[in-house]
Amino acid sequence: MLSIKVDAAAVPPAVLAGMPRLRWGWAGAGLLALAASCGVGVLVGPVHIGVGTVVQTLVGGAVDPGQANILWSLRFPRVVLGVLVGGMLAVAGAAYQGVFRNPLADPYLLGAAAGANLGATLAIGFGPGTSVLGFNVVPLAAFVGAGAAVAGAYSLGRSVTGLRSATGLILAGVAVATFFNAIQSYVQQTQTNSIRQVYSWILGRLVTAGWDDVLLVLPYVALSVAVIFLHRRLLDALTLGEDEITSLGISVRRIRLIVVVAATLGTAAVVAVGGTIAFVGIIVPHTIRLLVGRSYRVVIPLSVLFGAAFLVLADTAARTMVAPAELPIGVITAFLGAPFFIVVMRSTRGAPL
Repeated sequence: MLSIKVDAAAVPPAVLAGMPRLRWGWAGAGLLALAASCGVGVLVGPVHIGVGTVVQTLVGGAVDPGQANILWSLRFPRVVLGVLVGGMLAVAGAAYQGVFRNPLADPYLLGAAAGANLGATLAIGFGPGTSVLGFNVVPLAAFVGAGAAVAGAYSLGRSVTGLRSATGLILAGVAVATFFNAIQSYVQQTQTNSIRQVYSWILGRLVTAGWDDVLLVLPYVALSVAVIFLHRRLLDALTLGEDEITSLGISVRRIRLIVVVAATLGTAAVVAVGGTIAFVGIIVPHTIRLLVGRSYRVVIPLSVLFGAAFLVLADTAARTMVAPAELPIGVITAFLGAPFFIVVMRSTRGAPL
């Protein structure tokens, strides 16, 4: 069984000297941004619902049954799921960037997206419908696919490099993702009737969000975020380099394994219900670094808050820009993330892998 004992106490204080700590002002700003985005997500929609109605619904007051049903069945669970998905993708991106010391790393680096896409495609194309005994099999298939892809990449990277090289793991992730994408392309060619549904899932969506989805991902997200948060000091120590951190008696291999497993577990869970929503894990952590500092003691907690706020606003834009139709949320995040990625790539040329 994987131990998650934290070695942060083994990091000498001098190692972290000079790195910024999380200030209450930024923590408050993150909480304010999250609260404001959730308010926008609940209030904005094709059916106008006022602030008073929302408050009355939350406290159990007398409100129009139709509006109460819209809030409890549609908007509240969708906003909560957006919080979980956005916060998880952002903190997973920050964690991957820390363990691989690569500013361009994201939560899908080791093939989680390719695995999830293949799993969902197989379930949609060959499954006995998307529901079996009232249970939606697509999220389960996506979760299994994401986990299988990352496990395959990790096993391949370990067999080649003994986990001594982050570069080996990254290359293994590229190889596994390419293999899974090839299988998915073949499946789509043989199951043309399901292509539209497959692409709708791949581009990301929270349109089917319900409380069942929230309860499904909540334990995974909570566990993943907790483990990554407990290792934030070690991620700071890793910025010194593998040789230096090993000389302090801290196992780089063990840190990488624990953080990658935690980040992958949460990513697989949120991708299973929301599809592959791109660039959140790059946009949010890098924006925080630019504004606050590079210390993971700052980046990790703020990534959760601002990542959640960002995705809730992106989802609100996705369901209102072409109302009554909806844009896939992945289109919104890609529109913002692609140019951001180019800027980061140009500003980090020569960064070590």
